[in-house]
Amino acid sequence: MGSITEADSIPAERIDLNRREAGRRLRRVSSIAICVLLWHLASTRHMDLGVITFQNVPSPAEVLAAARELLESQKMLSHLTASMSRVFSGFLGAAVIGIGLGLMIGRSRFAEDTLLPPLEMLRPIPAVAWIPLSILMFPSSELSMIFITFTGALFPILLSTIHGVEAVDARLIASARSLGSGRRAVFTEVILPAAAPSIFTGLSIGMGTAWFCLVTAEMIAGQFGIGYYTWASYTIQNYADIVVGMLLIGLLGMGSSVLVKKLGNRLMPWHASEIRKS
Repeated sequence: MGSITEADSIPAERIDLNRREAGRRLRRVSSIAICVLLWHLASTRHMDLGVITFQNVPSPAEVLAAARELLESQKMLSHLTASMSRVFSGFLGAAVIGIGLGLMIGRSRFAEDTLLPPLEMLRPIPAVAWIPLSILMFPSSELSMIFITFTGALFPILLSTIHGVEAVDARLIASARSLGSGRRAVFTEVILPAAAPSIFTGLSIGMGTAWFCLVTAEMIAGQFGIGYYTWASYTIQNYADIVVGMLLIGLLGMGSSVLVKKLGNRLMPWHASEIRKS
C-alpha cells in the first residue's frame, strides 16, 4: 500500500508543478499586456504629465504597422544578420578569454596579483568610451564593432567566473584530495561543476551587455544592423521605426540570454533540479 501511495503522489506533484508553471506564464503575459495597454492609453490620448510627455510617442498600432513593413522589406535580413554576427563573434571571444582568465585568477594567487590589477583598472571604463580608440586600432569598422561587443561582455563573464571559483567550498576540495584525487581531477570534477552556475550567470549578463554595446557602436560606425536602423530612423524623425528598433533589440537580447540560460540548464542538470525543487 505504501508503494501505491508513493506512486500516486508523483502525478499529483507534477500536476501541482504544472499549475504553478501555468500561473507564472499567465502572470508574465499579463504584465506585458498591461504595459502595452498603458502605452496605448498614454500615446493615443497624448498624455502630458509634465516631467514626461507622450505627445509624440507612436501608438502600439503604429509600431505594429512599421514592424510589418520592415518584415516585408529586404532590409530586415541584412540588419539582423549584421547585428547577430557581430554580437556572437564578440561574445564567443569574451566567453573564451573571460572564463579562461577567471579560472586562472580564481585558482592562482600569482595570476591574481599580475592579471587582476590591470583588468580592474580597465573594468570601470564603459565600452562606449572604447569606440574612438577601436576605430583607430582596427582598420575595419566590422572588427571595431566586434571589439566593442567583446569588451562589453568580457568583464561580467570574468568577474562571475572569479567569484564562482573563489566561492567553492574548501571542504569539497579537501575531501576530494583526501580520496586521492589529483590536481586535474579536483579541477574538472569539483571546482568547475561548483563554479559553473556563476559562470553561466556571467555569460547571461555578458550577452545582454554585448547587445547594449553593439547597438551603441552601430549607431556611430555601422552601415547595417539594428542599432544603425534605430539611429537612422531617428535622424529622419520616423518615430514608429525607432520603437521597432528598440523592441527588436529587446527581443534579441532577451532571446539570446534565454538561450544561454537553457544551455546552462542542459549542461548543469544538477543545478536545474535544485532550482525546480526550491
